[in-house]
Amino acid sequence: MYRKLANAVILQAVREFRPAYRRLKLHPNDEKARDRVGEITEFFFSERFCLMTDLDGPALLNQIMKEIDEKGIE
Repeated sequence: MYRKLANAVILQAVREFRPAYRRLKLHPNDEKARDRVGEITEFFFSERFCLMTDLDGPALLNQIMKEIDEKGIE
C-alpha cells in the first residue's frame, strides 16, 4: 500500500513537471512556471523523495528534462 502511494506521488510530480518545464522554456520570465519547476525540482532532490523510493531523483529529473529538450516544445 505504501509503495503504491509513493509511486503515485512521484508520478504526479512528473506529470506536473513536464508542462511547467515546457512553459518555462517557452516563457523564461514566467514566474509561476519558474516557481513550479523549482518546487518540483526541490522535491526530486529531497530526503522525502529518497524515503519514498530507491530511484535516483536527480537522475530521473535530468532524464525527463533531456527528453523534453530533445523532443522540443509541443
